[in-house]
Amino acid sequence: MKAKQAIVANKVLKSEGHIMRHIKIEKVVLSSGATGDNLVKANKLLGIISGAKAQIVASQKRIPDFGVSPGMEVGTSVTLRGAHAIELLKRLLGAIDNQLKVRQVSENHFSFGIKEYIDIPGLKYQRDIGIRGLNVTVVFQRPGFRVKLKKIKTGAVPRRQYVHKDEIIKYMGEHFSTQFN
Repeated sequence: MKAKQAIVANKVLKSEGHIMRHIKIEKVVLSSGATGDNLVKANKLLGIISGAKAQIVASQKRIPDFGVSPGMEVGTSVTLRGAHAIELLKRLLGAIDNQLKVRQVSENHFSFGIKEYIDIPGLKYQRDIGIRGLNVTVVFQRPGFRVKLKKIKTGAVPRRQYVHKDEIIKYMGEHFSTQFN
């Protein structure tokens, strides 16, 4: 029995150092929902924060209770990858005092909201935008996940290849000194 436990423990140690088990930030997505004149302001805000051009998001279905019809512009978003995304994430975490709640973390990602963009370090109030908030989603990935996403010869990815909640919490604590409540 002890020999079997030693073998299992040895496999766990090997898998922690395995290159296919490393976690990385795939992308950071900034988004804001608005319509009409507020949509233009939200689009401009995301462009200022990210330094990239934000795209307009259109509705896909009809929701009569909210007055939404297909093709109606309902929000804006911008996706950032690489070193620029990590630098921006550090600034955005500064807006919420580098603290997150455990319930904001899910499998493969976590999300948080910023109520006013003037809370972000380095940004000042702009009269033409007013006071607006935005949502931030950070997506994590392990190497080899592209097998599931590619168009030709798509393959299955096992559950162990997903980034779990406790792994995200550990990663954020080590790399960004983020505290979780």
